[in-house]
Amino acid sequence: MFEEEKLQMTEEWDKTFPKSEKVDHKKVTFHNRYGITLAADLYTPRTYSGKLAAIALCGPFGAVKEQASGYYAQTLAERGFLTMAFDPSFTGESGGKVRNVMSADLSTEDFQAAVDFLSVQDNVDPEKIGILGICGWGGMALNTAALDTRIKATVVSTMYDMTRLTRNGYFDSEDTPEQRYEKKKALNAQRTEDYRRGTYARSGGLPQQAAEDAPQFLKDYVTYYRGRGYNPRAVNPNGGWNTTSDLGLLSMPILQYSDEIQSAVLMIHGEKAHSLYFGKEAFSHLKGENKEFMLIPGASHTDLYDTDKIPFDRIEAFYREYLG
Repeated sequence: MFEEEKLQMTEEWDKTFPKSEKVDHKKVTFHNRYGITLAADLYTPRTYSGKLAAIALCGPFGAVKEQASGYYAQTLAERGFLTMAFDPSFTGESGGKVRNVMSADLSTEDFQAAVDFLSVQDNVDPEKIGILGICGWGGMALNTAALDTRIKATVVSTMYDMTRLTRNGYFDSEDTPEQRYEKKKALNAQRTEDYRRGTYARSGGLPQQAAEDAPQFLKDYVTYYRGRGYNPRAVNPNGGWNTTSDLGLLSMPILQYSDEIQSAVLMIHGEKAHSLYFGKEAFSHLKGENKEFMLIPGASHTDLYDTDKIPFDRIEAFYREYLG
């Protein structure tokens, strides 16, 4: 029997949103097939009968379960689903010796491991499991849906394709072999330096304040991660990812097989989101009558993290249609 790593998890309510009296909440752990133990918040409706439809949630990229994914999870639990928001491997309260490192493969595996856990819970119907990915984890959710036939419904909110962003830069402004070569050269030189020093250089994360001439989306990120959504365990405002994590994204086109997703997908994006082009491109490759793209008027990227612009009524209806 696999022995899970012992994690240090706080029992205090340290979320960026108020605790609901309509659901029960508890900390749980589960493990992936690489032997990493992950920390999660499990939300269950206070009253229910029979087995529940369940949803695993993660994101945004560089966030933790105390932020947007937990807010989505608690809200959907209020609406009758069993939900679980988790910290990715090597981040937050989850295990893994090296901190703040990621890869597309590992992120996909974490989602599948969450499905493993939910599938064997006594109060969950294993034929009624969905996932929800926010921001960079929206792309990872699509990659998981293309791979895992146990997933019956996927919601993708304010999506990034992190592999496209890493390869091509924002708005594909660095999309040449020469520019990619220079990225690889710098990252591999950093690997050598990291090994020599025995430490891992960090990207730096978000600034304390955005410059006056910074893009609006960067200002929005700073407002969220250093303001209303701050959490001391989140990667983005606390030093950022290990720099060489980008090597795990440069050669991994995560949406390569998204056209083979047979299960239902609902993609949600803000009309004013800088990331909208990721969502539109990803949706153009999906096939089948059970795929839907929902554009939220006037919404920016971070509006879909924690504001009343999140279309929870439509999300609930979508899951009820495809999970029952």
